[in-house]
Amino acid sequence: MKKQASDMSRRQLLKTLAIGSAAGAVATVSGQALASTDNAEVTAKQADGYRETEHIRSYYDSLRSK
Repeated sequence: MKKQASDMSRRQLLKTLAIGSAAGAVATVSGQALASTDNAEVTAKQADGYRETEHIRSYYDSLRSK
């Protein structure tokens, strides 16, 4: 009977390692996905908004002179 008990603990160890590896892979992939999402949001926020550049100022000046 002892032999059967040791087989069960070995099986339990292998199951635990398999589940732990899968959970680690999921955590890594989801962490990378979140990191790339944060960068995309920051870039999108920076792209939004009005920026008055030199060519826009010259266009406004040309409208005032008419």
